[in-house]
Amino acid sequence: EQNERPKKADLLNSELAAASIYSKLDQKNVTAWLGLRNDAAHGNRDAYDENQVWLLIESIRHFITIHPV
Repeated sequence: EQNERPKKADLLNSELAAASIYSKLDQKNVTAWLGLRNDAAHGNRDAYDENQVWLLIESIRHFITIHPV
């Protein structure tokens, strides 16, 4: 339906793990990535450092190679 709102990332993450699209460990990683992304989006620069950002990028690259569309 066109009026349906997009799902929040946390809900979608839970649903994908529950459907065994990916593991509970992957779900936890995605939750952590969402947290870092949220901190960055809200300007909470003290909540993370450059190394965490590089790890986030590398982790997402790895994730999309093992879970292609």
